[in-house]
Amino acid sequence: MTDKTYNVLFLCTHNSARSVLAEGLLNQMGAGRFKAYSAGSSPSGSVNPFALKTLRTLGCDTEGIRSKGWDEFAGPDAPKMDFIFTVCDNAAGEVCPIWPGHPAIAHWGFADPSLVQGDDATRLAAFAHTAQLITTRLRLFTSLPIETLDHMSLVTELRKLGGHTA
Repeated sequence: MTDKTYNVLFLCTHNSARSVLAEGLLNQMGAGRFKAYSAGSSPSGSVNPFALKTLRTLGCDTEGIRSKGWDEFAGPDAPKMDFIFTVCDNAAGEVCPIWPGHPAIAHWGFADPSLVQGDDATRLAAFAHTAQLITTRLRLFTSLPIETLDHMSLVTELRKLGGHTA
């Protein structure tokens, strides 16, 4: 086992819901082994309040979570990413920046809870459901023997997780 902390970037077009949920959840679950970030190709400029409420309900720290562009993580002064996951289908189809350090990249699509219509309880339930799906995938990810897998095997495993349904 290594003392290395793995940097993980979650990408979604607007960086307001799914990628934010994944960032908060992995930072809580990662126990210092993982440091999560999130960004978007066309950030909305604000985080969906239901995403923040969901994270807080699950005991996640939301301090510093904000909607930001992915260019923030593509520059020479940015943290070097070990893993990058797109969590929405739109972001998966976009031309991404060239990421320094050749991180392992995979697509883990989740339905957008912010598109759910209804009262606050219905919308909050949609965010809670998405958080549950993301948590399941993150548990599988954090249990991988990352240190013992070569890059190609690791990418294969990450892509398999993307096809995993709970």
